[in-house]
Amino acid sequence: MTIRAIAVNPEKPDQFIEIQTDKRGPEGYDLLVEVKAASVNPVDTKVHKGAQKNGLKEPRILGWDASGVVLEVGSKVSNFKVGDEVYYAGDLTRPGSNATQQLIDSRIVGHKPTSLNWAEAAAIPLTALTAWEGLFDRLLIDKAEEGKTLLIVGGAGGVGSLAIPFAKLHSKVTIIATASRPDSAQWCKDRGADLVIDYKDMPAELEKHGLKQVDYIFCLNDTDGHWETLAQLIAPQGQICTIVENEKPLNMDQLKLKSAALHWEFMYTRSMYNTPDIARQGEILDATAKLLDDGKVTTSLSKTLQGLSVETLTEAHRLVLEGHMRGKVVMVY
Repeated sequence: MTIRAIAVNPEKPDQFIEIQTDKRGPEGYDLLVEVKAASVNPVDTKVHKGAQKNGLKEPRILGWDASGVVLEVGSKVSNFKVGDEVYYAGDLTRPGSNATQQLIDSRIVGHKPTSLNWAEAAAIPLTALTAWEGLFDRLLIDKAEEGKTLLIVGGAGGVGSLAIPFAKLHSKVTIIATASRPDSAQWCKDRGADLVIDYKDMPAELEKHGLKQVDYIFCLNDTDGHWETLAQLIAPQGQICTIVENEKPLNMDQLKLKSAALHWEFMYTRSMYNTPDIARQGEILDATAKLLDDGKVTTSLSKTLQGLSVETLTEAHRLVLEGHMRGKVVMVY
């Protein structure tokens, strides 16, 4: 039996092609999942860009966020069974979710929220894991005292849309989010931001509210462009976490003088290095599912495309590359 997939064309890496791959059964911790929906994230476009730059010897199936149904389970799987509905953010080192079926390590998989449809569920995993790990594994804001401030740079994007309610539900910090348009600002407020400011001049915007510095910063876009401002705004002994790689060296002078910390959050670290706590990602996804089913968090889905095809995947990548997405774009198969 073969699996249908949309992959990067090795002959023309700027384009996608439809391919057929042989079906393989799950081994060990793996699940074989029938993919029902997949969302497209900036990581998809970055990996695609890398393929265009470096070339490919064979087609590569992209796609990481997904929701679907378990078809088969490996011999070491104990927490899932055939027929279970699941959602996950995938693994950069393996073929992706832009396919009708996919093998995935059960330890990084969560049980799909029962209250969400396939598209709504597929919009969640990567951003939920990134937000949760950044806030609680890196910044440790759940341990912050009342009165501390958290600045989320890029509050209306996929990660920000979940970081705001996560911070509101699991910490005492005052949440400040950046947004540049009225609809984006309202999006942040609806998710629990205490204050929304324009990112174009953050020091001046904060000054309007009597703030000259913040205790925590979660940077979700343009580390290079914002770095000087972030270093200026972070409080002495404060903490910065960014999810966006820098292209230029970052000047650490102000952080050194302030004894401030810089953390990196890369959601694929646990699966890429098979860390001892890899199963933590499944736990986070299950905790997020409960928050969603309890109505404490809402999906960040904003646009749904129908069908797994070269055309829908190309359109999804175009929308993400434009950089104006509020929330997530998902393809339903």
